[in-house]
Amino acid sequence: MFRKMRRSPQALSHEEIVDLLKKETRGVMSVQGDDGYPYGVPINHYYDEEANKLYFHGATFGHRVDAVKRDPKVSYCVFGQDFRKEGDWAKYVKSVIVFGKAELIEDRDEIIRICRLLCDKFPCTKEYVEHEIAHDTDRTLVIAIDIEDMNGKLVHEA
Repeated sequence: MFRKMRRSPQALSHEEIVDLLKKETRGVMSVQGDDGYPYGVPINHYYDEEANKLYFHGATFGHRVDAVKRDPKVSYCVFGQDFRKEGDWAKYVKSVIVFGKAELIEDRDEIIRICRLLCDKFPCTKEYVEHEIAHDTDRTLVIAIDIEDMNGKLVHEA
C-alpha cells in the first residue's frame, strides 16, 4: 500500500525516526484540501510512541478540520536541524514522513490531557498552561493521527 523508500541506504532506523518525532516540535500536516488541492499547514505535534499516534491541537473549525472530515487520510512531515559532518562542506538533514488516518477528538478530558503534553515540549510555565486551558478548552479540538506507515531518511545536500 505504501511505497518503499527508493534510496534505502539513506533510511533512518526506527529509533532515529522516533527520536526526531519526539525531539522536534513542529512539522507540516498535509490533507486533501478544497477542490482537490493539497493543503499543508505548519503545526506543533506531540508523538505518543506507545499509542503510535501523533497529536495536534487547534480550533474546532477551519480548512484543516473540514478536510479531515471529508477525507481522514493525511501525511505529516518533520525536518530536523541541518548539520555538517567534520570536513564536509555540504549539509545533512534528517526528515520523517508519516502517513495515517486522522481522527477528531472532542472529549474535553482528552483535549486537556493532550494539550498539557504538547505544552511540555515548550518552555512555558504551568500557570500559563493552566490559564490557557481554562480559557480555551471549549474552543479547542485535538486531531490524532493513527500512524499506518512512517519512514525517515538522512539527506546529504551535496
